[in-house]
Amino acid sequence: MYAVIVTGGKQYRVAQGETLRVEKLEADVGAAVNFDQVLLLGSGEGVKVGAPTVSGASVAAKVVSHGRLDKVRIIKFRRRKHHMKQMGHRQHYTEVEITSISGA
Repeated sequence: MYAVIVTGGKQYRVAQGETLRVEKLEADVGAAVNFDQVLLLGSGEGVKVGAPTVSGASVAAKVVSHGRLDKVRIIKFRRRKHHMKQMGHRQHYTEVEITSISGA
């Protein structure tokens, strides 16, 4: 069984037992997290599509860790103008493990 969920403005296809990195969630390590915005449920040949979400469906997960991704370097450069600006950014993430998928 698999599901498509929405969290942090992004969509993820998840299955039970998978580990994935999502945008930072305000939850402690080891805490249970529930995703209620389920767009699609699928098992074998059967697919249940929501409009826009599947009512009564939810995905339970456990927070494994928090972290930061690698640095992304941003460089703005104007030729012949003696202008260069450098910046960096490290995005926060939360790593979750999918424990169960329940559908209506």
